Amino acid sequence: MASRTQIVCLCEGAKGSSIDGVFINKLMRALKPNWVRPEGSNVVRILPCGNRAGVIKRTPTELKNCLNAGGHTTLMVWADCDHDCADGNALRELFWQEAQRQEITKAQFDRVVFLFAKDRIENWIEFLTTGNTDESNEGRRVKHNREAAEAAKKLASMCSKGKPVKNMPPSLDWSCKNWRALVGRMGTS
Repeated sequence: MASRTQIVCLCEGAKGSSIDGVFINKLMRALKPNWVRPEGSNVVRILPCGNRAGVIKRTPTELKNCLNAGGHTTLMVWADCDHDCADGNALRELFWQEAQRQEITKAQFDRVVFLFAKDRIENWIEFLTTGNTDESNEGRRVKHNREAAEAAKKLASMCSKGKPVKNMPPSLDWSCKNWRALVGRMGTS
């Protein structure tokens, strides 16, 4: 475990070839949850795991690492809920099956914060940029880190206001509920 990390984010993709890490990093830094260590420390560690199967397989090990680190170290899992998964709950079940195989308890598993975009995170970026998206189709590929970062900052602003958002894609709404559950568990905003 890297020193001083408080939030470990597993995600799909490969370092340098996916905008997921840029989006996640900017979102977490813009949210600035007040249970994380001071600015300038290594509060977010992003671990690209290749494909969704890689994320599923690695989740129990990283959860054990976070639990062993103690304190407020949190595991966040970012993955795509592709055409083969009906929704976030169905994908979460796949993670739970692997967790059970690796002897993770239900109480431990319930500490993980899951954020699942339908098809891919680009659908969220499209929504945050234009106000609309169709999650039944893959959003256009985002090739510029700046576009991903700006969308993440907009999402952080929406989160901090805590007001309902019109036309929010179902997968983003589901993921936001998981984030709010973490915030509630930490007793802060």
